[in-house]
Amino acid sequence: MDLNILWFILVAVLYVGFFILEGFDFGVGILLPFMGKAGGGASGDTMRRTVINTIGPHWDGNEVWLLAAGGATFAAFPMWYATMFSGFYLPFFLLLIFLIIRGVAFEFRGKDDNPSWRGLWDGCIFLGSLITPFLLGATFSNLVRGVPIDDQMLYAGGFLYLLNPYALLGGVTVVMVCVLHGAIFLSMKTTGDLRERVHKTIPGLWVVSVVLAVAFLVATFTSTGIRDKPGILTWLALIASALALLAAGYFIRRKRDGWAFGMTTLTLALVIVMFFVILFPNVMISTGPGSNLTIYNASSGPYSLKVLTVVAVILLPIVIAYQAWTYWVFRKRIEAKPETLTY
Repeated sequence: MDLNILWFILVAVLYVGFFILEGFDFGVGILLPFMGKAGGGASGDTMRRTVINTIGPHWDGNEVWLLAAGGATFAAFPMWYATMFSGFYLPFFLLLIFLIIRGVAFEFRGKDDNPSWRGLWDGCIFLGSLITPFLLGATFSNLVRGVPIDDQMLYAGGFLYLLNPYALLGGVTVVMVCVLHGAIFLSMKTTGDLRERVHKTIPGLWVVSVVLAVAFLVATFTSTGIRDKPGILTWLALIASALALLAAGYFIRRKRDGWAFGMTTLTLALVIVMFFVILFPNVMISTGPGSNLTIYNASSGPYSLKVLTVVAVILLPIVIAYQAWTYWVFRKRIEAKPETLTY
């Protein structure tokens, strides 16, 4: 295995980590206005604070995985970074804006007890959590479908080209799976009336997720080059992701929250793996007169990749260990008691 392949795998791993960890953050944020209603003797504000507190210690650390993935792309595959970020400029600009709004909302909502103030920032958390995974899902869908690239490795399409049915379906599917992932996480982290409310919602979310996932997998078969990929790795990722989602339904019916969460985690991971396997050895597929961007013609030089590898080997285990430690520290369930809530 050469360093180009190694860094392609590492970028994939970083995106897998992001979607697994930030995926349930997004789901919880989307569920905030629906689960954060008064009940069980607690006010609506207390319920919403409880929902937010389940991800409060984690959301900013989880976003680091996206920054690391973007940084790794820039360092290891600069032409991929340049072509993708210039061609997808408007979607990525909106992505950045909504990530900023969402982050500010987490920090600002607790600064004032005024219901209008908190309602404003709760709405920002909802929108940021909804739009971000949609844009990322649509982006990855466009990458595996292919986009117009000219002979100078520049994106040759417009913004409307990115709004094709396959990309929109991919965005909606990713959002829905994240909502299911987040709902199961909520059921693992809450107690009492809130947990019962989430449990009643999860089966319906699973049904919608399965319908969208099946539609997306069929669309992937007809709209991408998956049929032309040699070997069985692509098909294994596709079939395994579908089986994992079905297994999540089995554990949901038996209220085995931990196992169900494991299955939605596996689903998200395998979907991202499927995207990268379809791409390989390309990083961007061209539907225009230009050639595909590959892990070789879009990469940095050999010496740069060697230095990056040394840095990654040293720092990545430290980051993973630290984040694992934070999850261990904040492993307890959150109760809807105002005196124990932060946000």
